[in-house]
Amino acid sequence: MRTRGTAIFFGLFCLITLGACSSGPVRRVSEPTISIQQLAVGADGGWSVDLRLQNFSSVPMRFERISLALSADGENAGRLEAAPALTVAPESVDIVTLTLRPSSEARIVVANALADRRSLGYSLEGETEAAAEDRKTKEYRIKRESALSPVPGLPGVMR
Repeated sequence: MRTRGTAIFFGLFCLITLGACSSGPVRRVSEPTISIQQLAVGADGGWSVDLRLQNFSSVPMRFERISLALSADGENAGRLEAAPALTVAPESVDIVTLTLRPSSEARIVVANALADRRSLGYSLEGETEAAAEDRKTKEYRIKRESALSPVPGLPGVMR
């Protein structure tokens, strides 16, 4: 009986000791991603591009700079440049809206996709500078390929 009580006491002591060594929640920092949430074509032919900044980390991440080349159905549309200085909460998303004067080739490709009510492939390639809470800014490479579709009832808008 005495050895069983000693074993239980020793086991509890070890668990309490290990629990005291814990440093709190794990701080996981993951690479962020950027994609297009929405593209809206203005009356003047310019684009309003809503970029979706996704933070997969378990800590807040501050986006300092964005520099991305945008292509629409293989046509170079131009560069999306911004210095948003935006902090995105852990495992969350935020949106940054940028304007772009697209190339005439890309403008035609998007106009045709909207007129035909069909999806449009796009790619983003470049980098973003972001910093996790209490850390230095780091450059992350971004390479994203996806598609946008016309939004019913919203002329000139793709999501």
